[in-house]
Amino acid sequence: MKKLKELYEGDRPREKLLSRGAEALKDHELMAVLLGRGVRGKDVLRLSKELVELLREGVDDLEIDKLSSIHGVGEAKAAQILAALELSRRFLIREKAVVRSAEDVWKELKEYHGRKQEYFLALTLDGASHLIEKRVISVGTLNQSLVHPREVFADAIADRAAGIVIAHNHPSGQCFPSAQDRRVTQRLAEAGRLLGIELLDHVILTRDGWYSFSEEGEL
Repeated sequence: MKKLKELYEGDRPREKLLSRGAEALKDHELMAVLLGRGVRGKDVLRLSKELVELLREGVDDLEIDKLSSIHGVGEAKAAQILAALELSRRFLIREKAVVRSAEDVWKELKEYHGRKQEYFLALTLDGASHLIEKRVISVGTLNQSLVHPREVFADAIADRAAGIVIAHNHPSGQCFPSAQDRRVTQRLAEAGRLLGIELLDHVILTRDGWYSFSEEGEL
């Protein structure tokens, strides 16, 4: 593969995009436009090709440290890539998603199944169970101080949501709620009743399956 400076100007990724449109670019060329430049000893095209090969292995559990394992990718570049992936999920992949069961929640949040830290998430839904938005509320061991009702329901109120589903992953792989999980669920269910936004379910996520408070009769 030629280095960037060896390419005819019209074949350089940014110029190619401007003249022919984004659909004319190869995967690594799109990545090159996103990154802008490479590093000493590795130009942007070579760096982009390495990153695309990593993305092809899967993006579900992609994190800053995994991207940063590639020489030439620091936290800033890794953050750019993760932001671009999240935007594509929000505006393209998840368009018109419907969440009616714990399995739907598990599929929608598949990128969190194998995370090494606990992620506590909230999904806001309209009256027809269409997904309005999904958000990370906190990262770390689940407890009542990290998951305050105002943090969970503030965006649901702004979204004019009819209902909300909460979820968190268990890095241990154990698909069963703890006493703390139950306390947090009860507290949020009570807050939802006061606010008029129903807590529809709390789903515990692992790579191999899920636990649903609703399906188990705990909500």
